[in-house]
Amino acid sequence: METSSTDMEQARELVNSRIDQVSQELHEKVNKALHANPETCFKEFFAHDTLTSLLELHGFNVTRSSYGLETSFDVCVGDGGRQVVFCAEYDALPEIGHACGHNLIATSSIAAFFGAAHAMCRLNIPGRLRLLGTPAEEAGGGKAKLIDAGAFDPPEDIAAAIMAHPISKQRLNSNASLGDISGLAGPKATANHKFHVEFHGKTAHAASGPWGGTNALDAAVSAYQNVALLRQHIRPDERIHSIFEVGGTVPNIIPDYTRMNWCVRAPTIARADLLLERVKSCIGAGAAASGCRVSYTPSPTYMNLRANSTLCHAYVEDMDKLGKKVIALHNEGAGSTDMGNVSHVVPSFHGVFAIPTDPGVVSHNPNFAAAAATDGAHAEAITCAKGMAMLALRVLADDSIASKARRDFETPDETH
Repeated sequence: METSSTDMEQARELVNSRIDQVSQELHEKVNKALHANPETCFKEFFAHDTLTSLLELHGFNVTRSSYGLETSFDVCVGDGGRQVVFCAEYDALPEIGHACGHNLIATSSIAAFFGAAHAMCRLNIPGRLRLLGTPAEEAGGGKAKLIDAGAFDPPEDIAAAIMAHPISKQRLNSNASLGDISGLAGPKATANHKFHVEFHGKTAHAASGPWGGTNALDAAVSAYQNVALLRQHIRPDERIHSIFEVGGTVPNIIPDYTRMNWCVRAPTIARADLLLERVKSCIGAGAAASGCRVSYTPSPTYMNLRANSTLCHAYVEDMDKLGKKVIALHNEGAGSTDMGNVSHVVPSFHGVFAIPTDPGVVSHNPNFAAAAATDGAHAEAITCAKGMAMLALRVLADDSIASKARRDFETPDETH
């Protein structure tokens, strides 16, 4: 089906007016409420109940605790045909709350759903719109678990999965070559292997009989140092980082147990797999040198984000109509997201929108958490929602955009 420009302009008016209408309510009941009650991965019970209650209040039929996850939810409007899924995140970071701005992600995705659903029903646009609550992005790989549970099945029916993430405006505009911009449609996000490592040794008195022990802390320290040496031989766009979670109890007891938490990142999952094997060799060498046994507990792997050129350029067009300059595709970025996993399953859009912050403030910082609560940040989330709503409607209404987005998905550009 092809939709006329007149129909899309009418849809735009409906989207913008509906999102403006609910903006203040979302500011109070979503944005501020979530920010004041931060919850970590798979414990987002306040967020789950708050968001689902709001959606039900607006007449939507909500499936709570969907796909076997207590803090996920699913809402669908429409019947048959291709579908578009808005993904909403709402988890926070330990100790520093919404320092990644997921309160704004929830706000923008829900606002986009409200706006697109309103226009879809008023104009009888065929297809389905879904709002999927996706917990545990920060650590638990919620979207990876939702994929495994069938939240994106059958994948051939899903024309696009859509969301956007806040970023510091100062950081975004620190690249002089980009100029003064409001966001990115296709940022880069790396693949990330996350896992815990445990070293098991043998305890002994550190003064009277250390020769009888097997020091698990030595194994952990050696592994850390081995990887530190490896870093000079990895590529500039690869990352390895870890922390010691358990290092022993008291200094006069040889520790028989230590635990570390690791992340291994690279621009593509293929390169991340290769780097992971090199890191494991370093860890294994530390265990062997100290005589300890080593065990691994992997967390869900985050795939690299595949930017979809068609979806990105369509979003740029719609944001331009809102007076926002957005760059379509951008090859810089070192963070990771489980939206990358979704992008390997269905055509996906994961934009970023700039929020005002003090100079030098970046995400995962308490000052970014403070910025995410401001009126200015909410305004940017709402504007982004209007662009995402129009992107969803164009994918549903325009066969050409949908088919081109599917083609981009099937032949991804891994150089981006």
